[in-house]
Amino acid sequence: MKPLRLQKGDTIAILSPASAVAAYVPRRLQRGIETLQRMGFQVLVMPNTTSIHSHTAGTIGERLQDLHMAFQNPDVKAIITTIGGFNSHQLLDELDYDLIRNNPKIFMGYSDITALLSGIQTKTGLTTFVGPAILPQFGQLHGLDAYTKKWFEKTLMQTEPIGQIEASDEWTDEGLRWDVNDDRRRTHVVNEGYVVARAGEGTGPIIAGNLGTLLLLAGTPYMPSFDGAVLMLEDDESETPETIDRYFTQLRHLGAYEKISAIVVGRFHGKVEFDPDFTLKDILLRATRGYDFPIVLEADFGHTDPVFPLPNGIQASVTAGETVVLEILESAVE
Repeated sequence: MKPLRLQKGDTIAILSPASAVAAYVPRRLQRGIETLQRMGFQVLVMPNTTSIHSHTAGTIGERLQDLHMAFQNPDVKAIITTIGGFNSHQLLDELDYDLIRNNPKIFMGYSDITALLSGIQTKTGLTTFVGPAILPQFGQLHGLDAYTKKWFEKTLMQTEPIGQIEASDEWTDEGLRWDVNDDRRRTHVVNEGYVVARAGEGTGPIIAGNLGTLLLLAGTPYMPSFDGAVLMLEDDESETPETIDRYFTQLRHLGAYEKISAIVVGRFHGKVEFDPDFTLKDILLRATRGYDFPIVLEADFGHTDPVFPLPNGIQASVTAGETVVLEILESAVE
């Protein structure tokens, strides 16, 4: 089930299903709103977007209320989260999936929001989107990076097949403290492009998101099926090579590698310091020993910028050899 495409003049709802960070950086939040307005959209900030309840943006009930109101509102055509966090999965067992199924619309976020994106897609069949969020991407000084903006529009605003995803020309993981010293463009470096960890070809539906968060769903009814899937996975700068190794080993124990058709890994933040003598490639090849599906690293999604949106459930193909071709084979919206 694909949502309707986004058009200029449409209303986009903003909400915070996880972290309360939006409450502490009002200027950054306002810049994100203004970016969407410059792009031609109306913006509806949901009532609890800047609420604070301990480490979350409001109680479970308040965060559920915002999500339900946004899906129910016929004027809202898309929902974009402010940021991730840690606890969006608290909402899964009380979400009204019938409401969502009967009011399909674009729902996008990343990092911890993976729990909601995967859970909703699994329970309803609605295509959900791992993609730019209000504070990290839309709230930058000059709005979205050109690469992110291009793929946002191509993925969410047109109904032709999305096509081949070229690597960005440059990227950054520089951190500027929001609302304190984020008054310049971050320093970017040249993107060396995709890295092949294992050659091969694979085609299947996308399962995208934050690896650690996705694994929170193991053994629950919210975990997506791995059958034939192209796994497009990332994680944040708080992880270490040891925890990344553990996560990919857990996928092995879950039987994922017996079912999937490919793995694409988003670029890691530089704070995740892999051992030059035992790299991310080495970790992946050890965890997936005995299997022959392609593995591609350094893709433009995750906790660095720019990013392209990843539509859960949409067919993609991966060809990894002397060159890499990542292609999304159909449209993500109607």
